[in-house]
Amino acid sequence: MTHSTEPMEGAPLIAPSSVSHPLYDAVVDACRSVYDPEIPVNIYELGLIYTIDINAENEVRVIMTLTAPGCPVAGEMPGWVADAVDPLPGVKQVDVELTWEPPWGMEMMSDEARLELGFM
Repeated sequence: MTHSTEPMEGAPLIAPSSVSHPLYDAVVDACRSVYDPEIPVNIYELGLIYTIDINAENEVRVIMTLTAPGCPVAGEMPGWVADAVDPLPGVKQVDVELTWEPPWGMEMMSDEARLELGFM
């Protein structure tokens, strides 16, 4: 039996978030409080937050990316996200994972981010 790290055909590239969890909106708001220092838009609207997974024990797992692998704050931004989410009432633990798959693209930005950056 072989173990493949490749996603199964038809599997989404970005795992779904726990949108029905009672803490989800608060975690999203916390992510919106984090800004890329080079871009005047929060990282949630930039599309850098791929997945917010919250389990029954209120342990939060955030999967995120950066605009580019060479981003000067690559080593710091996941910590900023953890620091924003960790103090939320009810959150037991926060784990922030950085991924490069799929690569970030401008199409991942929200309409609000596009408007703020003058792309609309």
